[in-house]
Amino acid sequence: MPEPRIRILDTITSPGNPERPNDDRFGHNDATAFVIDGATGLGDRRYMEEADSDAAWIAERFAHGFQQHLTRDTKVSDVARTLSVNALAAFQDRNTDVPRYAWPLAAFAMVHATRSGLSFLGLGDSCLFLLRDDGSASMHMAIPDAYANEQLHAQSHIARTGGITRDGGALGNPETLAALRRHRENQNTVDSGVWTLGLVPDAADHLVSEELRIEGTGHAIVCSDGFSDLVVLYAAYTSASLVRTALDNGLAPMVDELRRFEREIDPEGIRFPRFKQSDDTTALLVELSAGI
Repeated sequence: MPEPRIRILDTITSPGNPERPNDDRFGHNDATAFVIDGATGLGDRRYMEEADSDAAWIAERFAHGFQQHLTRDTKVSDVARTLSVNALAAFQDRNTDVPRYAWPLAAFAMVHATRSGLSFLGLGDSCLFLLRDDGSASMHMAIPDAYANEQLHAQSHIARTGGITRDGGALGNPETLAALRRHRENQNTVDSGVWTLGLVPDAADHLVSEELRIEGTGHAIVCSDGFSDLVVLYAAYTSASLVRTALDNGLAPMVDELRRFEREIDPEGIRFPRFKQSDDTTALLVELSAGI
């Protein structure tokens, strides 16, 4: 019997600010296709000097590890735990007494093909949009209310400061930065229930996994939250029309459309609340075969 299959149709990654590092990474092999979104650092300095940013450092470590070690027969949680243990050792080997809010971490979304099926796996706010051949569609992410919560907090920041770029931006505003740091240092704890890839191996026990049920073939977009904003923030697409448009036109024009929302239509986040004017944006368009 044929095994489930993943075929890459298109990929794109684009920095939110061309003058700053792109903290997103992606990868794929015969058994997986994934996006990893390094979270913007909240520390006072960069700790891993060999990378453009601490967020890029952690995203690159997991991207390389997933691509090298994930197969149809490996458990994603086992690979994630090993990569986290190694990342923690590497980080602490060069840094001591780093505040928890400055620990590098990342969200991720993945489609994984085993011998018998296809699954979405993820942590954080990266996601997957699935379009089945019968026209039905679904969105898969580890934290279903993540986007609504972030927009609510961003709206409060913008109401207080007057816009995304005002008052030093989110990281330049002491009240907003303090709130972001409180939230960040509580991640990857039982109290918060918010788990991400990074320096906490126990996060591997909390991977969200959902079976992707398709008949024959289907198509999906695996993406960082920067790309999913086209659906969840700007409401320019539904889950189904997002995938259909990518199949018709490719991913690049959709990123151009996203940048117009960010930089021309609503540069200060008054209409569409967010913390950054433009976010790093990464997406993979894939064809999925059920193998039956």
